[in-house]
Amino acid sequence: MDLSVYLTSQMAGIIVVFSRIGSAMVFMPGFAETQISTRSRLMFAIVLSMALYAATPIGPLQFNSWLQFVPIVAIEITIGLWIGLTARIIMTALQFAGYQIGLVSGLANVFAPNMNTFQGATVIASALLMLQLTLIFATNLHHVIIRALLMSYEVFPPGQIMLGDLAAQIIKAADKSLYIGLSLTAPFYVMGMIMNAGLALANRMMPSLPVFFVAGPILIGAGLYILGISGPYMVRGFQEAFTNWLGTLSF
Repeated sequence: MDLSVYLTSQMAGIIVVFSRIGSAMVFMPGFAETQISTRSRLMFAIVLSMALYAATPIGPLQFNSWLQFVPIVAIEITIGLWIGLTARIIMTALQFAGYQIGLVSGLANVFAPNMNTFQGATVIASALLMLQLTLIFATNLHHVIIRALLMSYEVFPPGQIMLGDLAAQIIKAADKSLYIGLSLTAPFYVMGMIMNAGLALANRMMPSLPVFFVAGPILIGAGLYILGISGPYMVRGFQEAFTNWLGTLSF
C-alpha cells in the first residue's frame, strides 16, 4: 500500500473517533469544566482519541470522496454531543438539590459564583457540584467515563444513528435527573415542614414572638446540620445513579 494512502486512511479513522469522543468531552462532567482552559481540553480530547483509536471498531478508512466522509463525521458528532449532554443533564440533579436545600433552609439568597451552574446558583448548589466533580477524580470515576465512551461503540455502531431512541433517552435522563434531585432533597422537605409547623404553632401560642427573626437562624442551623449528616449519602446516591447510567448509557 502506498504510504500516503495508508497515512490518509489512518488519519480518517482518528478523525472519526475524535468526532465522537471530542464532542462528548464538550459537555462531559469533570472534563468540560470552565476552570480548565479550552486548549488543555482540546489537547486532552485529541490525545484520548488517539489512545482509544486502536480499541475502537473503527480501523483505517478509505473514501472515494468527501461526500462519503462528512455524513459519518456528522453522525459521530451527534452521538458524542448526546453522550455529553445526557451526562450533564444527570449532573443537574445535584444543582437542583442544592437549590432546593437553599430554598428550604433560608439560604436561597446566598448566591455563589457561577461554576457551570444556572444563574443565581446558591452556595449549597455550587458546593455540592464542586464536591461531586472532585469525587469524580478522587474515586476514579473518570476511568468509568472513559470506559463508557469506548463502550458507546457497542451501543451506537459507527456511522449509524437512531434519532428517536436518542430523543427518548434524553427525555428519560431529564426525568431521572428530576427524580434524583427530589430524592436527595426529601430530608430537607421533611425538616422544613416540621420546623415551619412548629414555628407557626409557637407563633399561635405566643403572638408577640418575632417569628421572622427567630425562624431564619433556626432554619439555617437545622438545614446545615442535616446537610452535614446527609451530605455523604446524597453524593453517594447520586454517584451510584451516574455510574449505573455510564454502564449502559440508558435508563
